[in-house]
Amino acid sequence: MSLDLSLYLVTDAALSGSRGVAAVVAESVAGGARIVQLRDKDATDSEIVDRLIELSEVIAGRALLVVDDRLDAALEARRRGARVDGVHLGQSDASVLDARAALGPDAIVGLTANTPAHFDAVRALPFGTVDYLGVGVVHPTTTKPNHPPALGVAGFAALAAQSPLPCVAIGGIGMDDVAPLRAAGAAGVAVVSAICAAEDPRAATRAFLCAWHSGRPPRVLSIAGSDPSGGAGIQADLKSIAANGGYGMAAITALTAQSTQGVRGVHVPPADFLREQLDALSDDVDIDAVKIGMLASAEIIRTVGDWLDAVRPATVVLDPVMVATSGDRLLDAEAEDALRALLPLADVVTPNLPELAVLTGEPPTADWDAAQAQARRLSERYGVLVLAKGGHLESTAAPDALIGPDGALAAFTGPRIDTENTHGTGCSLSSALATRRAAGADWPTAVAESRAWLRESIAAGTELDVGRGNGPVSHFAGLWERGGIDTAPTAEQIGQEWWQRIAGIRRRIDDLPFIRALADGALPQGAFVFYLAQDALYLREYARVLATAASLAPTSAEQAFWAQGAQGAIAGELELHASWLTPEGIGEETFAAEAGPVTTAYLDHLRAVAFGGDYSELVAAVLPCYWLYADLGARLGTGDFGAYALDPGHPYASWLATYADPAFAEANRRAIEIVTATAADASPEKRARMYAAFERASQLELEFFAAPLPEVAPVM
Repeated sequence: MSLDLSLYLVTDAALSGSRGVAAVVAESVAGGARIVQLRDKDATDSEIVDRLIELSEVIAGRALLVVDDRLDAALEARRRGARVDGVHLGQSDASVLDARAALGPDAIVGLTANTPAHFDAVRALPFGTVDYLGVGVVHPTTTKPNHPPALGVAGFAALAAQSPLPCVAIGGIGMDDVAPLRAAGAAGVAVVSAICAAEDPRAATRAFLCAWHSGRPPRVLSIAGSDPSGGAGIQADLKSIAANGGYGMAAITALTAQSTQGVRGVHVPPADFLREQLDALSDDVDIDAVKIGMLASAEIIRTVGDWLDAVRPATVVLDPVMVATSGDRLLDAEAEDALRALLPLADVVTPNLPELAVLTGEPPTADWDAAQAQARRLSERYGVLVLAKGGHLESTAAPDALIGPDGALAAFTGPRIDTENTHGTGCSLSSALATRRAAGADWPTAVAESRAWLRESIAAGTELDVGRGNGPVSHFAGLWERGGIDTAPTAEQIGQEWWQRIAGIRRRIDDLPFIRALADGALPQGAFVFYLAQDALYLREYARVLATAASLAPTSAEQAFWAQGAQGAIAGELELHASWLTPEGIGEETFAAEAGPVTTAYLDHLRAVAFGGDYSELVAAVLPCYWLYADLGARLGTGDFGAYALDPGHPYASWLATYADPAFAEANRRAIEIVTATAADASPEKRARMYAAFERASQLELEFFAAPLPEVAPVM
C-alpha cells in the first residue's frame, strides 16, 4: 500500500470511550483513513502488543498501522503474526536508525520534528531512514500535555517550507484547519479528538477527507470492458464519471465487438497486462474510488482481487456483469465463484435481479419483497451493501433499495420510464454511484443523487438517435440543459431521500403497540398520561430549542417561523397536555414527572446540537417532531390504521386532532421546506451532518413512542 498521509488517525483510549479504540479505528478506516497510529502512553508494552494484534485484525490491510514509540512492541506483534507497518518516534524516543534496521527497508518510520535543527538532523541521516515528519503542534491540545508552543498555520507553513520530507500537521487539528494546512504544504493532517470523540467516526473521517480533497474532482477508476458503441462499458463509465463531477480513468478487462443490437465478439487480453494497467495507475495517481464492471474470467477476477487487496481503495462499487439480456449466463462456474470471493473487497454491489439470484445461489424472483430478502442474505453473507435494482420487475414502478445486513437502509421508487434507451444503464449507475460517494456523499445520498441523474439521462436518451437497437442514455443531457455540472441535489430530492432513509424507523413506529392502541382507543389511560407527562417535559425544552433556531435563523421569515413554533409549543400543545395532567392550567405540577431515560436522551441531543450553534444542523434535528407527528396525525385522521378517523367519541380525540389539524400540516410543510432548502445549499459534509442530526432525532421519536409500554420497546 502506498503512503497516503492525507488523513492520519491517532488513537486515544479515553476519547474513544466505551466503544473502544478498535471500534473507532474500524469505523474510521471504513470512512477512508489510510494510516492509523496506535498511541497510548499509559499502556504497558504487553498491552500495546495485544492492541496492535487486535487493530491488525480490524484493519485487515485496508490501512497502514504504526505504533507511537514502542519499537519493541511493534517487533513482538509482528513476530506474533500482526501486520504492523512501522513506528512513529519522538525526538527522545528510540533511534530512527535502530528502528529502520530492526523493521527493514519497507517499513514506515515517522519522526516528530518542530525546529529547523530537527530538519538539519534528518538531512544528515542516510537516505530512506525516515519517511515523513510530524510537525507541530499547530494548536494547543489536551491530548498531548507538555507540548511545545503552538505554531499556528503560518508557523507550520514556515517550517514545512524547510522540510526535506513530507510533513504531517499535528496538534489540535479541526475541520476548519484542513484546507489552510494543505495550502501551507502539509502532506496530511493528524487527527485525534475530532474522530475518536465523534459520535460517528466514519462520517467524521469522510468529512475530513472531503475537506482535504475539496477543490478537485474525485478521481475514479473504471475496471471494465470496452464498448465501441459508447453506450456501456468503460465508455459509459467515463461519461458517467464526468457528468457527475469526477475525473475518470479506465483499465480495460476486455475488448468487445458490439453495438446497440448485441455483442458479436469478445477478446480478453492477458491478465498480466491488466495488472500492469492497474499498477501503473495506482503507483502514480491517488485513486478515490473504483467501479468494477465486466470481468470475463476467473483469472481476470482474481487479478483484480489481488490488486484491490494490495491497494485498498477507499471506495469500491462492483457491478456484477453475469447475466445477458437474453438470460444467458456470461461467466462459467469457476468465474462465478471467483466473483463471489471478490464481494468482501467491495463496499457496494449493484446486481439486477437475475444477477442477484446467481450471487445468492437462489432461484430468480419477480417479487420485490423476496428480492430484498435475497439482497439482505447476500449482504449478511459477504459484508457488503447491496443496491437491489427492480428494473426487471413487471410493474409500472421502478424501485431500488439499498440493503445492509439489517435490512433496507433506504428505499427509492419512481414511475418506469417508457423507453428502449436502456443500453448501459447498469454501468452508468454504478460509476455515478462511485463518483458521488467519492465526492463525499454517504451511501443513501449517493444512491439518491445517482438515480436522479440516471433517470434524467434515460428520459433524454431517445434524442440521441443512436443505433437501431436498445440505444444509450444521454449522459450529459442535464448539463446541456442547465449549462453546467450540478452535483448538488435539489431541496425536493433531499426531502424525498431523507423520508425514504428513515422508512425503517417509520415502519417500526407504525408497528408499536402504543400507536396501535392509541389509534383504536384501547390504550390504557395510565400509559397515555405517562406519555403526556414526558411530552410536557419535552415540549418545554423543545420550545427553547426552537427559540434558539429563531435566534440563529439567517432570514427574518425563518426567524418568525421558528419563533411562532416556540410560542405554539407552549400556548397550544402544552395547554392541551395540561388539560389532561393539570386541568387547573399550566404550572409546576404540569412538569412534576421525572424525565425518563428516553426523554433525557432526546433533550440532550437537541441541546447538544443547539449548543453547537450551527443553524442548519439544529433545524434538521427539530424537523422530525414536525414531520413524524404530522404524518401520523394525517393517517390517523383518515383511518389509515383502521381506527379513529376523527371519531369524536374516541377517548383521545382532542390530542389526535391537534396533529391532524390543517394548520399543523401547513407548519410541517414549511418546516420541511426550510430544512431541505438549507440542506440543498450546504456542502456535502454539512448535509451529511444535518442528516445525522435528523436521523438521530427520528430514532429518538421512535423510542419516545415506545417508552410508555417498555415491554414492547423496539429492538435497536
